[in-house]
Amino acid sequence: MLNKKQWFTEIHQDSSALSFKYKKTLFEGKSPFQTVKIIETKSHGKMLINEDIVMTCERDEFIYHEMIAHVPLFTHPHPKKALIIGGGDGGTAREILKHKKIKNCDLVEIDSMVVNACKKHLKSIGSAFNDPRLKIYFEDGAAFIKNKKNHYDVIIVDSADPIGPGKVLFETPFYKNVFEALKPDGLMTAQGESPLYEQKLQKTLLKTAGKIFPLAGFYNYGNLTYPGGVWSFLFASKKYHPIKDFKAGRVKNSAFSFRYYNKDIHQAAFSQPEFTKKNLGTLWKL
Repeated sequence: MLNKKQWFTEIHQDSSALSFKYKKTLFEGKSPFQTVKIIETKSHGKMLINEDIVMTCERDEFIYHEMIAHVPLFTHPHPKKALIIGGGDGGTAREILKHKKIKNCDLVEIDSMVVNACKKHLKSIGSAFNDPRLKIYFEDGAAFIKNKKNHYDVIIVDSADPIGPGKVLFETPFYKNVFEALKPDGLMTAQGESPLYEQKLQKTLLKTAGKIFPLAGFYNYGNLTYPGGVWSFLFASKKYHPIKDFKAGRVKNSAFSFRYYNKDIHQAAFSQPEFTKKNLGTLWKL
């Protein structure tokens, strides 16, 4: 019988918590970078936890992965080369590689333990690990991108929160390197934190990206497992506007089987609530 005290609890900012009842621990290890756990929960399926923070789970992962991947890939008219920084669970790669125009996709994950654990225990999320177009590098993403110039059409920063080794992925030098690694019409998306809990960080991130990219702003989505229930992605582009250059017909003609993303969600995600407008200003001329 399941012990009633068998709960995993994530503490957020020492002020609130999310708890998930779980049946058993499938994997637990400590890499040179972090603690990694995969548990089987009662209601959210298998769940990846790094440093006692929920990264993803089977029940709602499709929302995050579809939104971080398809928004940029259906904005860019002809994406062929993609880069994922982070994303060791494989979900972002799975969604990117649904696009047949993608000829190759590089995934740079600093922690091999995450990839290996997800390959074994989260196969539904990491189902694209064997796709021949995917090449995995176990390296520091911030260092990797310094050596790439005018190389990628789309870069996706699928990072954790700005703590530990992931902190550099939110800083100005990194965004300058992302800009230089993109082709002249390239664009990028990045995990953009909570618009409710991280208003100061979002303001700083927008200011950083806005000084480097001609177009920069946030788009939002809802989720079950991240604090606050509403989360954001940063969108930054050298050329293409996420609404004006978006061709809804491409989504319909793709015949992809989405669970969250669609043409209406793509457009609506860029509409900002009033509290975000007050914090960040009007982000997009729609």
